[in-house]
Amino acid sequence: MGAGYSSLCLSTSTHHHSFPLTAFHCKKKSKSNFPFNPICKDRSFNNPLQRIAYFPQPIRFSGCDLPSKVGTLKCGKVRKMESQEGVAAITNPTRDLETVDEDLVQQMVYDALVWSSLHGLVVGDKNVQRSGRTPGVGMVHAPFALLPLSFPESYYSQACELAPIFNELVDRVSLDGNFLQDSLTRTKKVDAFTSRLLDIHSKMLEINKKEDIRLGLHRSDYMLDEHTKLLLQIELNTISCSFPGLGTIVSELHRSLLIHYGEQLGLDSKKIPGNSSVSRFAEAMAKAWTEYNNPRAVVMVVAQSEERNMYDQHWLCSVLKEKYNVTTIRKTLAEIDMQGELLPDGTLLVGGQAVSVVYFRAGYAPSDYPSESEWRARLLMEQSSAIKCPSISYHLAGTKKIQQELAKPNVLERFLDNKEDIAKVRKCFAGLWSLDDSEIVGKAIERPELYVMKPQREGGGNNIYGEDVRETLLRLKKEGSEEDAAYILMQRIFPSESLAYLMRDGVCHKDQAISELGIYGAYLRSKDKVIMNEQCGYLMRTKISSSNEGGVAAGFAVLDSIYLT
Repeated sequence: MGAGYSSLCLSTSTHHHSFPLTAFHCKKKSKSNFPFNPICKDRSFNNPLQRIAYFPQPIRFSGCDLPSKVGTLKCGKVRKMESQEGVAAITNPTRDLETVDEDLVQQMVYDALVWSSLHGLVVGDKNVQRSGRTPGVGMVHAPFALLPLSFPESYYSQACELAPIFNELVDRVSLDGNFLQDSLTRTKKVDAFTSRLLDIHSKMLEINKKEDIRLGLHRSDYMLDEHTKLLLQIELNTISCSFPGLGTIVSELHRSLLIHYGEQLGLDSKKIPGNSSVSRFAEAMAKAWTEYNNPRAVVMVVAQSEERNMYDQHWLCSVLKEKYNVTTIRKTLAEIDMQGELLPDGTLLVGGQAVSVVYFRAGYAPSDYPSESEWRARLLMEQSSAIKCPSISYHLAGTKKIQQELAKPNVLERFLDNKEDIAKVRKCFAGLWSLDDSEIVGKAIERPELYVMKPQREGGGNNIYGEDVRETLLRLKKEGSEEDAAYILMQRIFPSESLAYLMRDGVCHKDQAISELGIYGAYLRSKDKVIMNEQCGYLMRTKISSSNEGGVAAGFAVLDSIYLT
């Protein structure tokens, strides 16, 4: 749900076009002034894992896994405001990057690459066949921005304050089975994937399946519209919210760089907010594990068979073990179908081990279900007493159609009681419409550059822009079919752009860029008791402004962090 188009996500692709501006390469004999353990606080920790696990929460405040499609970074002349997403007002902090000395940039590039290697800011290399299956084989640094991008503190505070409200909204929507089914009825007829999800949901309604313990690990993505100066929600992800691990590490990288180079850059490392996303997500999962009340049970990560972003997931699993002594296992949907068993009392066994929490980092896209085996596994898990993150109802609550339905007048009032909370949520919604609105369809045909068509898909690379919007709408109108129910129409948002240094495959590229802010949130409820409902850190992603699509996994973006202004 939300008001945007597609989320920026990271790619493990090592293929890219060079940016049209200067590319900086590390000198062979460059001598680093950057220590292995750059932050003085780190000295009290035995290893980087403990640093991540115990990283303090931000002082001011109490989050689509990797799709299979891999894209490339776009190049060529920067087109003015062609992308519909990203964080606006991301001008480079304090000083113009055009004036930064090239030798200084080269030194920071070298130090950043060393730091990334030592601290686990890594993904699998797609050029190494086993990199998505065997840990430690074919690792490369994750794509990242060399310096943090500035973001107004008032808007950051607004986004953080929204997190608990959206957490509660998802939970309440998930409990209204009729709303979910009715809202997605037309979509079900033309979208086979959504139809299968609805079928599972319908079966749970028929057997009156109750989720007494409900765990949500969410990420709400935003950008700041340059024209209206409003913070607008792109979407709220309720399944496979990636990068709590690597996002935390990038914040540490940037803080470390500014400790050593901040004076030369005119930047203050203290203006990068604390980012505790991986530790807070682990805390929520550990509390859910405790509520399940079976000390021998494990947390099961549902992963893709080829997962080059496994290290982001392993950070979370490592913190669970290091700090809470909770054991995790990794299984594909096919493996769960083969090894899974449902006991009469509802206990889920996989490979003979009882499962307390099912954490989905797969299962959000049609490509994750190549056969009936995967669908059987999804149904088996849903029927069990294991805590699903997300449950089928939480999954459906995050679809684009539900996002559009919630933006209708008086619908939020159905789920939220507090008028101030309703006003805060409604303020961050951009324009969202169904394609059965002939008036707005007509406007989109006339001015397609102001709209984006979005299907019920996660992970980036699925949206329709520009002239393709007009052509698709005209085709649907001519055919008169119900295929239009597979899409929603959204207002196109125009963020500002600024110069940035983007690191990919060991090379630094300088180009105009836009960014997108994601705020993580965790929600845990046991029957009538809310155990946890909090904002849990952030994720910043940056891409070149000439790219319509966004996504680190899709090959368009890099990981970044925030510099508060």
